[in-house]
Amino acid sequence: MTQLSHPICPKNKVEHTASAAMKDAVRHGLMRAEKSLPPFLFYDERGSDLFERITVLPEYYLTRTERGIMEKDARRIASTILSPLSGPVAVLELGAGTATKTEVLLHAFAKERADLTYFPADVSDTPVLAAQARLKRNLPQLRVSPILGTHAVALERIARWNGSVVVLFIGSSIGNYDDADAADLLNGVRAALGDRGVLLLGVDRKKSKDVLVPAYDDAAGVTAAFNRNVLVRINRELGADFDVSSFRHVAVWNDAAGAMEMHLESTVAQTAHIAALGMNVSFERGERIHTESSHKYDHERAHRLLSASGMHDVAVFSDAKEWFSLYVAAPVH
Repeated sequence: MTQLSHPICPKNKVEHTASAAMKDAVRHGLMRAEKSLPPFLFYDERGSDLFERITVLPEYYLTRTERGIMEKDARRIASTILSPLSGPVAVLELGAGTATKTEVLLHAFAKERADLTYFPADVSDTPVLAAQARLKRNLPQLRVSPILGTHAVALERIARWNGSVVVLFIGSSIGNYDDADAADLLNGVRAALGDRGVLLLGVDRKKSKDVLVPAYDDAAGVTAAFNRNVLVRINRELGADFDVSSFRHVAVWNDAAGAMEMHLESTVAQTAHIAALGMNVSFERGERIHTESSHKYDHERAHRLLSASGMHDVAVFSDAKEWFSLYVAAPVH
């Protein structure tokens, strides 16, 4: 095995792969009886910018709560993660975005170990390159090597690292997957870790709908714009003619699934044409496209998920209200 040296995948290759994945996701998702689109389609440049705006909204407790845990427990988290690891350490963050919260942890990691390389991975290059530039200023001793691509691409690259591995999957991103798909993803993380690494997993805890629903349907309408932007992107990249203004943002709590859900609901009967796919998509008035689920966890569900992925929790760090938790997990040998 050799350490990774190339910083970012060739852009033309990544864009071709992303375009193929996008076409496949849109074709299959909108042909279903219950229409759906996967959350990765949110994150073009505008979508990434809108999400950054969401994270500072007063209703959106997740980012500030998770950051509060990191600020309070950064040294303990760093010690718990890094103490058992030897050799050079790769810190891979899946879905890193601008890595603003992560910088709190990286400062603590850098105090513990000098031989660190941070790999922020994302499907959009703008946020990870911004993270790289900022970290170069704020943590000049830290090597930063962005990965542009999917979780699978990032995990495949980090599996070739010659040393110890820390995978960060924070921000409650695991909540976008149902339990079966979440276990599949974490099995991929487990395989990449081998016997030489640790996972830090962020999970949003179950709580009152009075807190949850506004977090996904803010008064300023930023989340609504973020949700509708997926249709703006399909129009631009796949030559579609969706009337974006005729879809309304809907956020609901699904008690059976234990998840917040986001949908786009057609306010009129209509048909959209997607030129790149050579297909028409018809909607009845009130018909919805399911765009995201955000599952919420109690400790039992989190333990069950880690166990199904061949891992066990080493430590759990939570805020005082227990609205959010960070799990340090290691592979079961």
